[in-house]
Amino acid sequence: MLHRQNIAVDVFCDNSEMPPMEKKHSGFGIASFVLSLFAGFGMFVAICAAGVLAARNPQIFEGTSPVAIFTGLAIIAFGALGVLSLLFGIIGCCQKGRKRIFAILGTVFSGMLIFGTLFLMLLGLAAG
Repeated sequence: MLHRQNIAVDVFCDNSEMPPMEKKHSGFGIASFVLSLFAGFGMFVAICAAGVLAARNPQIFEGTSPVAIFTGLAIIAFGALGVLSLLFGIIGCCQKGRKRIFAILGTVFSGMLIFGTLFLMLLGLAAG
């Protein structure tokens, strides 16, 4: 009787037959991905709004007009979200035992957002 109990315990406790635990997604990676999408959409809207406003009235961004201040603050805020998203993505990529797909996507998207914004700013400085 004792022998049968040991066999039953060995059969049920054998870890080699159990499927491996599936990795969960990184929380930092998901946050990075969502923030990068939000920051990218917001930056796109802010830059398009600045372009439309400047095309309608070229003097609107000269001086301290409320529209110029608000547009500049929006671009800075969405740029800061892009940097935060980049940091979250790097942290998510460094986590062990977690899926990294959202962390990689968030890092790539936020990196493209930051470099794209810097490129547009340098292009504007060169044209002006």
